[in-house]
Amino acid sequence: MTEATAVAPLTDPAYRVIEAPAADRGIAWLRGSVARFCEGTDHVRRRALAVAQMERIDLERLRRDEGDPTEILAEALGLPGDIAPDVAAVAACYQPHVTITDAADQALERVLASCGGQRNEQTAARIGLLVQAHAATTALVAGVNPPVPTSRRVDPSGETVLVDLTGFPFGAGVHACPGRAHALALVSSQLPFHRLHHRDTPLILPNAWDCASAAALVQAGFSAIGTTSLGVAAANGLPDAAAATLGETLDLAAKLARLPVPVTIDIESGLGARPDELAAQLWEMGVAGVNIEDGRGDHLADAAEQVELLRAFKDAAPALFLNARIDTHWLGLDPESTITRAEQYTDAGVDGVFVPGLADDRDIAAVVAATAVPLNVLAQGDPQRLANLGVRRISTGSLLFRAALGVAVTAAESVRDGKRTPQTPSYRSVEALAEQWSHQQPGRTEDSDDGSRKRNPLRHARQRNPRSR
Repeated sequence: MTEATAVAPLTDPAYRVIEAPAADRGIAWLRGSVARFCEGTDHVRRRALAVAQMERIDLERLRRDEGDPTEILAEALGLPGDIAPDVAAVAACYQPHVTITDAADQALERVLASCGGQRNEQTAARIGLLVQAHAATTALVAGVNPPVPTSRRVDPSGETVLVDLTGFPFGAGVHACPGRAHALALVSSQLPFHRLHHRDTPLILPNAWDCASAAALVQAGFSAIGTTSLGVAAANGLPDAAAATLGETLDLAAKLARLPVPVTIDIESGLGARPDELAAQLWEMGVAGVNIEDGRGDHLADAAEQVELLRAFKDAAPALFLNARIDTHWLGLDPESTITRAEQYTDAGVDGVFVPGLADDRDIAAVVAATAVPLNVLAQGDPQRLANLGVRRISTGSLLFRAALGVAVTAAESVRDGKRTPQTPSYRSVEALAEQWSHQQPGRTEDSDDGSRKRNPLRHARQRNPRSR
């Protein structure tokens, strides 16, 4: 068997999937009846059956419901959630290169009975969706990237080729996974930072610019921390929104990933880096999310080009919360296109949209109504008003950094003018923040069973999954 790192074997029709022969029972029947292991007209017909099943699933339900992803998907397909253990057993023997066990065959028969017992292609499509989703979502939630590391193809000479799926977590070509949106929706209900956007109250996200400001905000009880690109840039004597702070942003991200709460990083419009490389690097650091804007100085990016950027970023790190910033209101350019852009970006796979400058109640409500993912706006007045309008995340942006500058100047002027200085944290309290920081260990944080935070060792090296597609 040879290995391939390019996408060509996925898109070149001369490379074929490993085809499974027809069979009358067990895992062999499933393999021989699904779109995954066939070509030509059989593949077209069976894929259409799978797509028809998925079109009936409410994506918002997948994002909202908490629990085992396989149980959630089974129930969304009209099946009992308690078949999840049997689905897992089937998934372990689903691939043609894996030996089928008696236990897996028995599990398949029980799942088949739950589906009505009819051994046909429509039932196989239903079961295949569950089986393939189980493998991918389990890996995504565990932090594995890509969730399914390889896919097998047969080259024109008849040799089996192992294709690296890095950057193509849902495949490519005619056999690309049609359930990309469903997998991402399922994952969003499992990851701690994603779940913060689906509570009864909006996530209040303060934006830090260095280690001390982030640590102080965590100590104040905030459940997640963002960064401000203006604060990071200005603190380093660099311009904002000019792709000038890649090194500084990555350095800060690596430090903030040590915090015991999720961290999301403002990366402007991509900081001039390759989106696939930047996304993978941030995920491996332990970052939970990013913010990417479509503003380009004094103009907006072409929407189609921004969609490609967002899709490339999401495909490189599917479990990273991708917040798409829409600068139509911020720049005062083509605000009528806000909803269209939000819909296009959502279709690209983003997990949320951020519209700074959006302030009118009717405009906010209109974006919420038209968008399937959480809406993020800048802090403005009473958070309850924004919650009532459907806002799911409220960011401080550069406000805290600018406030800190203002207090610093006011304190200096008070000393100069013999006035009382503003109240500040004590020297000892700031020193304690630094001491506490030095004891933080690197690693991705997760919720433990008791609601506390624990460290996940799946961090620095890209995780490899023994399953292949």
